[in-house]
Amino acid sequence: MTVSALRRIATPKKTLAGAAVALTAAGLALSSTPAHAAAPAAAPAVVAPAAAGSPQEIAKKMIPDPAQYAAFSKIVSHESGWDATATNSSSGAYGLVQALPGSKMASAGSDWKTNPATQIEWGLDYMNDRYGSPVEAWNFWQANGWY
Repeated sequence: MTVSALRRIATPKKTLAGAAVALTAAGLALSSTPAHAAAPAAAPAVVAPAAAGSPQEIAKKMIPDPAQYAAFSKIVSHESGWDATATNSSSGAYGLVQALPGSKMASAGSDWKTNPATQIEWGLDYMNDRYGSPVEAWNFWQANGWY
């Protein structure tokens, strides 16, 4: 798991206190680069290594907090039934988290069509950026039937 992925999981509302704990538990160090620092221009999308196990097992490894994993799992269960190749025939939404268009997930890796880990990373980024956390995304989903 990357440091940035752990930061996103452990930093709802963009605080780093929980990230330090999660990173320490994972045996990693928190970067001294500010979270708001600009990323290098034209950085290539990183291809996540093909993770072993089911998409659910991969997600559990990427989302160590049980409440956040449970919320993420509920959304993915409703959206795709944990099928990484699920395609909505009417909208074209694709993958575990039903990104629309699916090609948005290329920002997490060029293997977005086939790698559940890449789709999970993109989905976590989306949920954290838009809602603050998977739990808050699930709360929105429950109120609206979509997220």
